[in-house]
Amino acid sequence: MAKQYETVIGLEVHVELATKTKIFCSCSTQFGGAPNTHTCPVCTGMPGSLPVLNKQVVEYAMAIGLATNCDITQVCKFDRKNYFYPDNPQNYQISQLYLPIARNGYVEIEVAGQKKKVRIHEMHMEEDAGKLIHDEWDDTSLVDYNRSGVPLVEIVSEPDMRSADEVIAYLEKLRTIVQYLGASDCKLQEGSMRADVNLSVREVGAAEFGTRTEMKNLNSFKAIARAIEGERERQIELIEEGKQVVQETRRWDDNKESSHAMRSKEDAQDYRYFPEPDLVPIIISDEWIQKVKDRQPELRSEKLERYKKEYDIPQYDAEILTNSKHMADIFEEAAAICGKPKKVSNWLMVETMRLLKENGMEPEDIDFAPENLAALVELTEAGTINSSVAKEVFEKIFAEDIDPKAYVEEHGLKTVNDDGALEEVLKKVIADNPQAVADYQGGKKKALGALVGQTMKTMKGKADPVAINKKLQEML
Repeated sequence: MAKQYETVIGLEVHVELATKTKIFCSCSTQFGGAPNTHTCPVCTGMPGSLPVLNKQVVEYAMAIGLATNCDITQVCKFDRKNYFYPDNPQNYQISQLYLPIARNGYVEIEVAGQKKKVRIHEMHMEEDAGKLIHDEWDDTSLVDYNRSGVPLVEIVSEPDMRSADEVIAYLEKLRTIVQYLGASDCKLQEGSMRADVNLSVREVGAAEFGTRTEMKNLNSFKAIARAIEGERERQIELIEEGKQVVQETRRWDDNKESSHAMRSKEDAQDYRYFPEPDLVPIIISDEWIQKVKDRQPELRSEKLERYKKEYDIPQYDAEILTNSKHMADIFEEAAAICGKPKKVSNWLMVETMRLLKENGMEPEDIDFAPENLAALVELTEAGTINSSVAKEVFEKIFAEDIDPKAYVEEHGLKTVNDDGALEEVLKKVIADNPQAVADYQGGKKKALGALVGQTMKTMKGKADPVAINKKLQEML
C-alpha cells in the first residue's frame, strides 16, 4: 500500500508598518520614489550615525500583538543580527531575538467548516533591508536604500498548518486584522506583506517532523498555494527515492512553477546575535498596554455580528462587506446617509464586485465617495432614474467618482413620468406594430415584451418599464 504523507507548515510573515517615517530615522517610508531619495546617514549605515526608535512602531506592534491574543513582553529590547549582503548597509540588521515584543498568541481560522487555532510563537520588530536591482543588460547590480529602515513586524507561527487552504485562511485572517488596525495596507504585490513558508513532510502518524525547507519570493496568495503544492511533491519524491531532504532556503519561480535552492539555511548562531548597544530596552507599563487596548478598533469578527443584527443582512453578504475594512467603511457611511443598508449592500456586492474583477482591482482600490453611492440609491428609490440608467451612472461613479444627481441632470437621464408623453409614444408603438398587438390579443403574453422594448427604445431608456407594462395592458 502506498505511504500516506502529511504536510507540516509554519509561516514567517513580514508586515511593513504604516508609519510615515522609518523605524530609526525620520526618512519617509513612502512606496516608490526615485532610488536612494528617502535616505539619510542612519538608514544608509554611515559610521557614527545613531538610531532613535519610532514610538509609533512599538504601538502598532503592540496593537497587532493584542489583536492576535499574544502576551506583550513588558521589558523588550533590540538585538543585532549580523550578516553581509549588499542591500544591508550596516552589515547587520537591528531585530529582536531574545526578548521580542509579543509571544504565545493565536488566531482562529475556519477551513471547510472546521475551526482551528494557529498558534503564534512570537512577533518581533525589525528594520527592512534595501533592495537589489540586477541589470541583465549591463551585467551589474544596483542597490536602492529607500526601503532600508522601513519598520517591519515579523510574525512567526508554530508549525500548525497542514494544507495550502489552511495557510491562505491564516494569511487572510492576519491581513484582515492588521488592515482593521490601520497598522499596514498589507499589499502583497507592493511587498508590504510577505510570507516565507517553512514546509516539511512526514508519514501520517509519525511523531517526528521531517526536514524543513524555507521558501521565499511569494508575492500573491495564488503563488503561495502553488509553491506549497510544488514543494510538498518535491519532498515526497525525494523521500520515495530514498534521498535526503536538505535543510535550505529555496526561491520560488512562479512563472516556471518550480523552486531552486538559494542557500543552505542558517541557524541563529550563524548570525552572531548580540544585544543592540545603541538602543535602550523598551519598558512597557500596564498603563501603556491599557491605552493601546482602549484604542483598538472594532475588528472584523465583532463587525460581522453587528451587521447581522443592526442591518439585518445575510451572513454571506456581511462576510464579503467586512472582508475589507475599506469596503465596510464605505458601506457604513453610505447606509447612514441614505438609511437603506440593504440597497447599499446590493450595489457593493453585485456591481462593485463585478467592476473590481473586470478591472483586476482589490476592494482597497475603491475610490468613490460613500456620499455618491448613497445619492444613487436615493435617486433609484425615488424612481427618478430606472435600474438600467442607475447601472450606467454607477459605472461612472466607480470610474470617476462623479456626483450622480448632477450627472443625471446634465445628461437628461431622468425617468419620464409624464403620462401624456407616455401615452403619445404608446399610441405610435401600437400603430407601428400590428402583428405584435394581434399576437398579444390572441393570447400570446410574450408579445407584450416586444412592445415594452420598442417603447423603451423610443424613449431612450428614460421610462419606467413597470409603468409602460401597466399602461400598455390598459390600452390593449
